[in-house]
Amino acid sequence: MTQSTTHSVPTPLPSYKERRRLREANFLSEAEAASAIGVTRATIRSWETGRTNPRGRNRELYARLLADPAERTGQDREPRESGDWSVPRPEPLAQRSAKPPTVPAAPAPPHPDRPGSPAAAARQAPSPRAPEPPALPAFTPAEAFDALYSYAAPALVRQTYVLTGRLRLSHEAVERAFHLAWQHWPKVAVDPDPAGWVRAAAYEYAMSPWQRLRPVHRYPDVRPVERDRRELLDALLELPPSYRRTLLLYDGLGLDLPDTAAETEASTPAAANRVIRARAAVAERAPALGVPETLHEQLTGLANAGPVPRLSSAGAVRTGCERRARFWARAAISVTTLIIGATAYTLATAPTRYVPLIAPGQQVGGVPPLSGPQQLTPQIMQLRARLLAEPAHGPERLLPQWR
Repeated sequence: MTQSTTHSVPTPLPSYKERRRLREANFLSEAEAASAIGVTRATIRSWETGRTNPRGRNRELYARLLADPAERTGQDREPRESGDWSVPRPEPLAQRSAKPPTVPAAPAPPHPDRPGSPAAAARQAPSPRAPEPPALPAFTPAEAFDALYSYAAPALVRQTYVLTGRLRLSHEAVERAFHLAWQHWPKVAVDPDPAGWVRAAAYEYAMSPWQRLRPVHRYPDVRPVERDRRELLDALLELPPSYRRTLLLYDGLGLDLPDTAAETEASTPAAANRVIRARAAVAERAPALGVPETLHEQLTGLANAGPVPRLSSAGAVRTGCERRARFWARAAISVTTLIIGATAYTLATAPTRYVPLIAPGQQVGGVPPLSGPQQLTPQIMQLRARLLAEPAHGPERLLPQWR
């Protein structure tokens, strides 16, 4: 009897970096998600950090919760803007003045669904095949990279200048970020926000603590001409790097609070606290910027109207990236070859057995000198040989006479 076993395909889940963002985008806290699935908050936190992954029924419930929170919880959740971690976002005055009044939409007429109605007959009739849309031209990787560079590079230089106050470092950080983007282009090309990927890389390089050790980047090199923007830049440069980056992303670029927290690698409450404290510090330095709307307008203007960047062409950036990659690849190959050669030479010249070394002689004190007869000279040796050659070992006159 043969028993067949069917292996079920596990429910697909987003990456652990996207799980927290999706949960917060659906306005669900860790406690609410844990209560909906039937697990603890520690388990939700473990799933969102990548330490563990849900299995079985919990995996299906978790996937459904991230896709549609109302389907699992059984209630329609309204987006709540108030809470412990919410920060009010100022709305630009131009948008508020230009916003048209809201007009309630008229209810749609009832749709007849009974059999035999014209609508039902029309639904049952085969519909003509719609013409296919024209195929869009496919871009090569180089063309797509050039388009992204032309679109995002100038704005990124100005934004990085707001974070560092150093124009030369801003150019270097943006070019290095695009170097990394070209090296990882298969990953960047399918990213939902390629410009955000490059922005995060540029911010990380520009705000690295090691940049303080470089003498050329020790002091700000370019200052805004306008007094209000110069005061705002000075106030921003006095903030901690994490506060400065969070304030620029939230009030300057207009990112949502969950997206700001995800890009700065912080929790949503921590990002909200950073925004509040950064606003208070800027208002203490420049009282005119204490109003959130004014700070938003000034920060947006400073980020969009910085110094005109002198960027290299997209082709030069790609060529420089490839040249840099070839250089490091050749350097790695050379170092590896050198290590292999040194190892082979050592194996060839190393002794195969242990040879004990002879200890050097040392002078020993307290030993009496050698006594006894001294070494015979050549003359004495000849005389001795002559005497021994005689029959009686001596001259004849010394022999006794026997009569």
